[in-house]
Amino acid sequence: MTTTTDLVSYEDALASYDPVMGLEVHVELGTKTKMFCGCSTALGAEPNTQTCPVCLGLPGALPVMNRTGVESAIKIGLALNCEIAEWCRFARKNYFYPDMPKNFQTSQYDEPIAFNGYLDVQLEDGETFRVEIERAHMEEDTGKSTHVGGATGRIHGAQHSLLDYNRAGIPLIEIVTKPIVGAGERAPEVAKAYVRELREVIRALGVSEARMEMGQMRCDVNLSLMPKGADTFGTRSETKNVNSLRSVERAVRFEVMRHAAVLNDGGKVVQETRHFHEDTGSTTSGRTKEEAEDYRYFPEPDLVPVAPPREWVEEIRAALPELPLVRRNRLREEWGVSATDMQAILNAGALDPIVATIDAGADAASARKWWMGELARSANESGKALDELAITPAQVARVTELVAKGDLNDKLARQVIEGVLAGEGTPDEVVEKRGLKVVSDEGALTAAVDEAIAGNPGVADKIRGGKVAAAGALVGAVMKATRGQADAARVKELILQKLGVSEG
Repeated sequence: MTTTTDLVSYEDALASYDPVMGLEVHVELGTKTKMFCGCSTALGAEPNTQTCPVCLGLPGALPVMNRTGVESAIKIGLALNCEIAEWCRFARKNYFYPDMPKNFQTSQYDEPIAFNGYLDVQLEDGETFRVEIERAHMEEDTGKSTHVGGATGRIHGAQHSLLDYNRAGIPLIEIVTKPIVGAGERAPEVAKAYVRELREVIRALGVSEARMEMGQMRCDVNLSLMPKGADTFGTRSETKNVNSLRSVERAVRFEVMRHAAVLNDGGKVVQETRHFHEDTGSTTSGRTKEEAEDYRYFPEPDLVPVAPPREWVEEIRAALPELPLVRRNRLREEWGVSATDMQAILNAGALDPIVATIDAGADAASARKWWMGELARSANESGKALDELAITPAQVARVTELVAKGDLNDKLARQVIEGVLAGEGTPDEVVEKRGLKVVSDEGALTAAVDEAIAGNPGVADKIRGGKVAAAGALVGAVMKATRGQADAARVKELILQKLGVSEG
């Protein structure tokens, strides 16, 4: 068996093979209750306190469908340009689930609620790649297993396992792509961009927070290789439950190199599930993967079919929000920024804070400047996301207003932001407490300018002789004397006036 050290380089792998991907993304819906019962879906409850006879699978308990869950599924399907089924139904997916008390999952098999769609995604250089969607179907989540006593946190080597059924029955949407071909060497980037765009769509629809680090959105990465010039897909592996954008990208890259190594050695790729390891960026074998027929699907007898009226579907379509790609392209045009600049904004998580700051009264350029500059630096140093910083878009907008009015310069504004982040109050309170207002009194400025000229006669002579650039030294002296609280542009004007020199 190929180990983590038996790899070929990514470049060599791509020279001989074309990657084929299939991405299966599970999204926990943000409903208040579970998919088939009235139990709460709130996070953080004591284990096994949010359960009932239905989600525990007790004899005689009958499920009832969650209307909001169905509506959320339709929203997702429409946003992914899918057809919405006029009639579909649930099925029982049977195999041994240690964390599903009824030992089958209520899911959809050959009759999904949404099918045959696509999602356009933008890559780092602005190129658009279309990912075709096979289906988006409704199902329920399993419970949570905690394996105790082992070194890896997995069942192998554990002394015992604990089961929490609070999550069992939470509504899920599984979104399955058609085989993704043609990505070539950019396959890892395409996979990451797709999952990122899908996450943004889900959040825009308001159907889930889609926080991957909390398990609200999880990606299974299917990958196979085709020899160059072939038209038959190779045997695939499925890396399960990858829970970050970076990990999706790394999992694809690793599996390309691993598959190529197996094939180059004359071996056969085993169809199996695999585990991704964040620390090494590698995958290891899980279990041999069952085919669909091994799940013994059959129609769920306790639930009526789903037949969403066309009028309801069209009402949902009409109420869809502006989708992320359309919104980004509109904002990029309005702001006059390049595709590269917009990508940097997205990567920093600054898009929504910038928009909110503009909505609070700031101009676009100033909002971008502060969020992508001082605030991005502070977030990076503190290890926080921008939206976790202790400053609101309205407060950033107030800082930009004070700068525009001339009450602050950039240096003072940075100190104000520092004070707000430190919990010293609002921007106005920080200005007051720290005494940071720009010195605008002409008398005080004139006195400081006179003092700077008198203290630097050589520099003053150079300026009189026509070397206007030398005025910077005197401006610096005045700024030092005023603790950076003077308007530098006004100080330069006064210096040149005093010395009888024009800017031109």
